[in-house]
Amino acid sequence: MAPIATTLMSENSGNASVGALGRTTSGKKLKIREYPKFDSLEEERLYRKQHLAAAFRVFADRGFDEGVAGHISVRDPVLIDHFWLNPLSQHFSQISVSDLILVNEDGEVVIGDEPINAAAFAIHSEIHKARPDVHAACHAHSVYGKAFSVFGRELDMMTQDSLRFYKSHAVYTQFGGVVLDREEGKRIAKALGNGKAAILQNHGLLTVGQSVDEAAFWFISLDKTCHAQLLADAASAGSGHKKIMIDDEEAAFSYSQVGTPEKGWLAFQGYYDEQLAKCNGSFLK
Repeated sequence: MAPIATTLMSENSGNASVGALGRTTSGKKLKIREYPKFDSLEEERLYRKQHLAAAFRVFADRGFDEGVAGHISVRDPVLIDHFWLNPLSQHFSQISVSDLILVNEDGEVVIGDEPINAAAFAIHSEIHKARPDVHAACHAHSVYGKAFSVFGRELDMMTQDSLRFYKSHAVYTQFGGVVLDREEGKRIAKALGNGKAAILQNHGLLTVGQSVDEAAFWFISLDKTCHAQLLADAASAGSGHKKIMIDDEEAAFSYSQVGTPEKGWLAFQGYYDEQLAKCNGSFLK
């Protein structure tokens, strides 16, 4: 039987949606932060670019970089069939707002002075086209993600964190080398479906979200979840102990607490704050 979130019954919808308890002894209501509202689309464009630049720095800190492989995109709120990407030759740890490249749906650079990754365009353009609800996508060759990808299988629902991906991730089984064909981008988008993540067999991980914050956090969590499963599978094989899975009812309930866009966005804010503190906001330039 699934539990009931009785501790949140008196909370406002914003707090309740992310499991925040905001009662005080004085009676003042504390409200958790949430995706901001903007006075103009230009303001939102800057916000998205700032958080995109921060996401690259976060990925670099976690070792998700490997040469020129890996890319994160965010849809432009002004030109909604355009999106921002990283320049091909720049290390994640050095990317700032002013370095970001705006491309159109034909892969042409609209703003920026550097080429983009052709594979990034082939994948991200088709995802943004197929999923109007998706404003950001992340792909990188993280160690645990690519190690788990060789099995061509979905994750086991065996930890609370894995439930972020309950019935919300897929496996793309057609490895065809570096993705340079938009038709393969379309196949990846089709495999992703309405989910938030795809495991690209023999390749790596892909996550999406309504914000770059959300997509980036799902990627961090997905890589950690792959790591946990690799460890658990190895331990089970070596010891003979059977893994205990989480039932569907509990998994579905928990997903509503840990797998929503609001929770994904919120979970990234600590990483964003960390980057601000570490480099005194240098990525904002």
